[in-house]
Amino acid sequence: MFDSFLARGVALAVSLAPSIGLAQSAAPLPPTVAPPTTAAPAAAPPSSAPAPSVATQAAIDQRIKMLQSQLGITEAQMPLWSAFTQAMRDNAAATDALFTQRAGAVATMNAADNMHSYAQIARAYADNTERLATAFDSLYASLSDTQKQAADTLFRQQATAAAPPRARR
Repeated sequence: MFDSFLARGVALAVSLAPSIGLAQSAAPLPPTVAPPTTAAPAAAPPSSAPAPSVATQAAIDQRIKMLQSQLGITEAQMPLWSAFTQAMRDNAAATDALFTQRAGAVATMNAADNMHSYAQIARAYADNTERLATAFDSLYASLSDTQKQAADTLFRQQATAAAPPRARR
């Protein structure tokens, strides 16, 4: 049971990590269009969030590399990109910690405690998404028209893939 909750927590943490639009879906990203940028990312400020699990960290790193490639992040955009990726990493670490905490306590929670635990995770998800959106605003403003088109298309594809199927009439 712990593995099931932890797996869901990791999945949510990974889905929070990639980007605003991509955060809504656990669907895989489309294949990369361009080779990954070889420039080393700028040093990120230290984070106060706990370290995410190894599995979460690996998934975050993969999504970051794919996004960087798909968006064609330039050297000049690296400071904004680094701020955005730090927000992704912080969000994933915080969510991972909440799901680990919940998984350890769920077996002894009563229904009310369970609901409050879920509400805590939902609030964290909303707060994390807002922080991610704010970091993305600056990055998006720095993108070229071509990069913005790529981002818009990528986010639309992910939102469409994550949307629940419509009921047939």
